[in-house]
Amino acid sequence: MKTSAKLLSLLIALPLMIAGCGTKAPAPANSSGGGDASKPQDKKVVKIGISQIVEHPSLNATREGFLAALKDNGFIDKETMQVDYQNAQGDATTNLTIGQKFAADKKDLVFAIATPSAQAVVQNVKDAPVLFGGVSDPVSAKLVKSLDKPGGNVTGAADTHPEAIPKLIDFIASDFPKVKKIGIVANEGEANVAFMVKTAEAAFAKHNIQVVKASVANSSEVKQAAESLVGRVDAIYITLDNTVVSAVESIIKLANDKKIPFFASDRDSVEKGALATYGFKYYDHGYQAGKMAVEILKNGAKPGDMKVSYPDKLDLIINLDAAKQEGVEVTDSMKNKVQDKKNLLSGSAK
Repeated sequence: MKTSAKLLSLLIALPLMIAGCGTKAPAPANSSGGGDASKPQDKKVVKIGISQIVEHPSLNATREGFLAALKDNGFIDKETMQVDYQNAQGDATTNLTIGQKFAADKKDLVFAIATPSAQAVVQNVKDAPVLFGGVSDPVSAKLVKSLDKPGGNVTGAADTHPEAIPKLIDFIASDFPKVKKIGIVANEGEANVAFMVKTAEAAFAKHNIQVVKASVANSSEVKQAAESLVGRVDAIYITLDNTVVSAVESIIKLANDKKIPFFASDRDSVEKGALATYGFKYYDHGYQAGKMAVEILKNGAKPGDMKVSYPDKLDLIINLDAAKQEGVEVTDSMKNKVQDKKNLLSGSAK
């Protein structure tokens, strides 16, 4: 009887034990029943490669503007985008390797800063959108078929406004009548530099100003090339030449010591001590390229259908301190040609 009573009690209690001891299996981490339900689903993180040929204020500002445009449109580094920034430090082999790396990494978009970087990227990256910045003549550099209809997977922002070189040379001719010979330090081994030198020569010829060229192959030769012009020219001019601009301080020192007017083609060189240019802010230039990237990544725009853009804020920029150092009197006529008076730079305005 005792055994039967115990067995009966166990049979009665068993369903209750099962009900009380049973537990639900934990919900999968990504299911609607789990503790992570309040978190949003993982967003796609776009992989962006940035290739830059060398460290330089203009090129750095281009990169900063590009990233700012992306950030302003919801692309946050390490959250919704992953940026892989590579700098070749002026080395051709490293530059090519960066292009190959980005192709192998299957980037969602690549931004190449300066002509050599763009050429290396375009040569290698065929399956992703490619944008360029800091490129003066993308057609001659064989990056695009035309400016209006680039074709393929490539487009970008050119950093030479069609009127920049002619306007600066018109300024030199009208306000520096004593300049009859002008020296150009250039690395014409770069396609974009050769194009700009040719454009400048034609513009100077219209004003009967003779061009004396001093060729360089690398930045270490810039100082000697500039020195070779002393006594032979009345002024010095440089294009948007990465090789020369990376050593621009040596030309500035020479211009100051020898009292030679020195004209550059980029704002940063003028801020450092060149006399004048017709230019723009490279940050704005990079921002233009960044807005193109947004159109591609967000709206599905095709690079080949997007026109190559140009800077839209061209103005005369004069460094007043540099003028004093170079023995140049900045006249009211010169100042009146500056639209935005913030572009009359001094020690406090740089």
